[in-house]
Amino acid sequence: MHSRHTVRYICEEYPSGNRYYFKQELITHDSWQNPESITWSRPRPITERTYVKQKEAGFPTQFHYIEKPPADILYLGSLRVEN
Repeated sequence: MHSRHTVRYICEEYPSGNRYYFKQELITHDSWQNPESITWSRPRPITERTYVKQKEAGFPTQFHYIEKPPADILYLGSLRVEN
């Protein structure tokens, strides 16, 4: 269990409508007495159910709308295998 001050929950939504949920925790690379070593951990995937549950419990949440253009499709020509 985490304090409301040491964890945050993130929802990322893309133009396709897909949503991805993550959790981040405060971690230290040295000691808690060294504020310079405290940083957010790598985002860990969680379920939508966990995100909603923690949001209702009062944990900090963030919502990000990610506007990325669709990927370019590259035509590679016809591929022919020679024996």
